[in-house]
Amino acid sequence: MRCHFIPGYLLERLAQAPDEDLAACGRRTQVIDEQLRARPTVAPAAAGSGAWEIHDAANGSTLPGRLVRAAGQPDSGDVTVDEAATGITESLALFSDFGRSSYDDRGATVVATVHYEQDYDNAFWDGTQLVFGDGDGRVFDRFTKPIDVLGHELSHAVTQFTADLTYQGQSGALNESMSDVFGACIKQRHLGQDAAGADWLVGEGIFLPGIKGRALRSMSDPGTAYDDPQIGQDPQVGSMADYVDTTDDNGGVHLNSGIPNRAFVLAARAIGGESWSGAGRIWYAALTSGLSADSDFATFAAATVSAAGEHSGAVQDAWDTVGVTGAGSSTGGPTPTPSPGLVVQVTRSGGFAGMTKEGAVDLDSTDPRAPAVRRLVQRIDFRAVGGDEPRPDRYVYRFSYLSIQTLVHEHQLTEDLRELARLVLGE
Repeated sequence: MRCHFIPGYLLERLAQAPDEDLAACGRRTQVIDEQLRARPTVAPAAAGSGAWEIHDAANGSTLPGRLVRAAGQPDSGDVTVDEAATGITESLALFSDFGRSSYDDRGATVVATVHYEQDYDNAFWDGTQLVFGDGDGRVFDRFTKPIDVLGHELSHAVTQFTADLTYQGQSGALNESMSDVFGACIKQRHLGQDAAGADWLVGEGIFLPGIKGRALRSMSDPGTAYDDPQIGQDPQVGSMADYVDTTDDNGGVHLNSGIPNRAFVLAARAIGGESWSGAGRIWYAALTSGLSADSDFATFAAATVSAAGEHSGAVQDAWDTVGVTGAGSSTGGPTPTPSPGLVVQVTRSGGFAGMTKEGAVDLDSTDPRAPAVRRLVQRIDFRAVGGDEPRPDRYVYRFSYLSIQTLVHEHQLTEDLRELARLVLGE
């Protein structure tokens, strides 16, 4: 699990920048990241017993590198090392406030490496340790400079040891969002800001002055963080109405994370006070509530509402505002009762002739099929069906309802699913 701070689409844009020197920086980081993907992850050679250790790769690629500072030791004089130390200390303090002992809740030593490679434009958690580049000096500054970058990467470790959200599609976007959420809490806690006064920028200061950008992301206004001729415009979205369905970016994990990010900001502002002691505790409780690895936005939304107590209304309103409605259940069970305006869609493809047929029923319309369809979807547990291998010349059905999309092969259809398909497809 390597979760990089700078998304691939931004490096791709940088690699195509009009300025050839800038483009070369982007291409170099792309090459390094590609080599990292092919490299097996191994635990640091000599994990210590303290809270954290900072190592120096000396612009090479050997991990973890030379130990240069550990918890309890004074500043080293290397600004990058000392920024990393501050960021990790603050991150561990936040999770300690939540009752967590390090990222694994068992007191593991946090190992971090700085000065990784030459002109490296990224930072990542590789499943065992944190790694930070120095930036290229033209577009990106050092990656230890914004404290929320440290918090973001260490939060990936916390997610790995809790829900272990699959880094693909909506669960991957949640994985990214959790890191932005806790990174923002760490930053605000460090600066003494409350939810109302915070800027909600992720990676503020990561761009050098020649780039027109406030930060890498804006949690309150996704899609507005940067707009520059060299690196393009921030493509993040903040509503399900703009959800990006793509195979790039691991199914849009950095693009669509703006949706749960914005929901968190709305909830934090509505609850009021400090984000880390209000909405942050709710989000942490949801993350550690027993989610499955493939949890989607609706499932996580339900977990936050359940954990919100007296603030459940504010949290529900936040998710409704960004278009995440119909809370799913991470532990199975009947699908929730549909609310007005919901649409059930069915697509059938395949068969000997390879024909495709589609249909939809609006449950809030005067469609005569709506009452029967409503009764069926209330009975069906869509998460408990599908998953088998397709068979030659048989149909494949895709059922879409709330935020759920379930693929079911013809031989797997239950009586209720078969009747639902018949009604929606108009057969």
